[in-house]
Amino acid sequence: MQSRELGNSGLRVSALGLGCMGLSFGYGPATETRAATALLHAAVEQGVTFFDTAEVYGPFRNEELLGQALAPYRDQLVIATKFGFKDGHADAGLDSRPERIRAVAEASLSRLKTDRIDLFYQHRVDPNVPMEDVAGTVRDLIAEGKVKHFGLSEAGVDSIRRAHAVQPVAALQSEYSLWWREPEQSVLPVLEELGIGFVPFSPLGKGFLTGAINVDTQFAADDFRNSVPRFAADARQANQVLVDRISAIATAKGATPAQVALAWLLSRKPWIVPIPGTTQLHRLAENLGAVSLQLDAADLQQIGDALDSIAIVGDRYNAARQKLVAR
Repeated sequence: MQSRELGNSGLRVSALGLGCMGLSFGYGPATETRAATALLHAAVEQGVTFFDTAEVYGPFRNEELLGQALAPYRDQLVIATKFGFKDGHADAGLDSRPERIRAVAEASLSRLKTDRIDLFYQHRVDPNVPMEDVAGTVRDLIAEGKVKHFGLSEAGVDSIRRAHAVQPVAALQSEYSLWWREPEQSVLPVLEELGIGFVPFSPLGKGFLTGAINVDTQFAADDFRNSVPRFAADARQANQVLVDRISAIATAKGATPAQVALAWLLSRKPWIVPIPGTTQLHRLAENLGAVSLQLDAADLQQIGDALDSIAIVGDRYNAARQKLVAR
């Protein structure tokens, strides 16, 4: 497994990390503990050193799972978790008050069975708490040795600059993929300027870019994609044209659409580290195969031409979730 440094932070991780949310939250029923543990162990054995979780995933169950499963490997790994929601519930509203950040840090340390959080993200920008107070609180936790690095998730340019002026930001986590390229407009140039790494979540379009989802796919009742406009049946049908174009490129490369989608992200900047998630061992191996897939100039031109000619249908969030991003 290749490794990459997140910006100028000194934080070096595997070129692909593992987004762990789907093991416990968001995509239907939680994965049975034994199977989830086996997948986490397989990721470590295949060279993954970067694992992403949050208190709200479950809530709390995902951190507990990682704490138990990854304990034997702890000193080899970088574990990222997040604060920012009231009482650890994603639907309860935002809360990044300093006292809440400290409470989350202590609880996460306990659940993760560790003495430090390698990367502590603000999950969403809280408009009711000055960013300087948030960054200052994490700066103090770093000084105390409880946190190693500070991160932001789905933050806008102004928030990134304000935070970074108080405590250097090691990484920004936001959605970025072949079907969501908005970060290219303003965020990526600022990250490059400031030396901040970028961690794309949903790099496979919440599964759509794998080619395994089509207009007839039925999601579990508690799968959040049911509420995402981009996953409405008519949007899926319209967006299939992108998957078809990427699939043709993948076939010519002897690869899969997922591998092309991930290799494209890796080709964008050397400080980009995607974190695809999966619950399946064969998908884990498939995703990790993207690290060794080389896209040449002609491949990238083909992909660029496809992206320029295709209009993606549907918003990436419903109205309620959209209010929480890009502040």
